Amino acid sequence: MGYVMTLKVSVGAPLVVGTMPTGIRRMTPILGGTFAGDGLEGKVLPGGADWQLVRPDGVIELEARYALETADGVKIQVLDRGFRHAPKEIADRMARGEPVDPSSYYSRSFTVFEVEEGPYGWMNRTVFVGRSQRLADHVQIDIYKV
Repeated sequence: MGYVMTLKVSVGAPLVVGTMPTGIRRMTPILGGTFAGDGLEGKVLPGGADWQLVRPDGVIELEARYALETADGVKIQVLDRGFRHAPKEIADRMARGEPVDPSSYYSRSFTVFEVEEGPYGWMNRTVFVGRSQRLADHVQIDIYKV
């Protein structure tokens, strides 16, 4: 696995959509942010969202869709799907926005990038995984290619 970039995705307060048969559905708006890595840098564009399902077993299924814009003006679509779970006391601290050690919980994702052919076209043909940390006002995702 090779490191590709780190995204710092600013998020708003989650909106609880309702209790579904499979768990609590909520939506967290993506407000913006930045990203940087080896030959990559730019901003996270506002307007995306992370649709989450909080399952009865405490696992949170994540599905985020948003867009990036590189420093040279290329837009990249992102689809990030994964799971986050933690012991109850850690999950409660995270929900309150308190800092927690990222090694105390599991948060991994499978990330798909879609971009027009050109200098970033290789992203259309590569498998990526993310390791994320939930912080008070943003999510930090370290992206690796496999």
